[in-house]
Amino acid sequence: MKKIFCEVRRLAEFEKDLKKLSKKFRTLEEDLDTFIQKQLKLYHKLHIPNKGIFHISGLGILYPKIYKAKKFACRSLKSTGAASGIRVIYAYYEKEDIIELVEIYYKGEKENEDRERILKYYRHKSD
Repeated sequence: MKKIFCEVRRLAEFEKDLKKLSKKFRTLEEDLDTFIQKQLKLYHKLHIPNKGIFHISGLGILYPKIYKAKKFACRSLKSTGAASGIRVIYAYYEKEDIIELVEIYYKGEKENEDRERILKYYRHKSD
């Protein structure tokens, strides 16, 4: 697989989220790779907006930018396509060209992102 970003990292909490969800949605790991290779490449490298990735505002974090992906195609969720209900929260370090995966959750089990987790990792970086 061709490397698109200098680095793609995962927070430990993200790994836990992914492991838990992977038991329910078997294709999730592969779907995540596809998401990074296709959606994030289009959005961050080719600057093509897809109306499924949003900058999360109101956090008071200037750098890195924190994003929420609402369009995430999960093959284990049949007939839902990109509006599967899987949400991915990630940080993008534009200067360093690094994606850091923060949180993944299923909208049917959890309403919104964990803002405390985001602030725990990124509040001090932009101060």
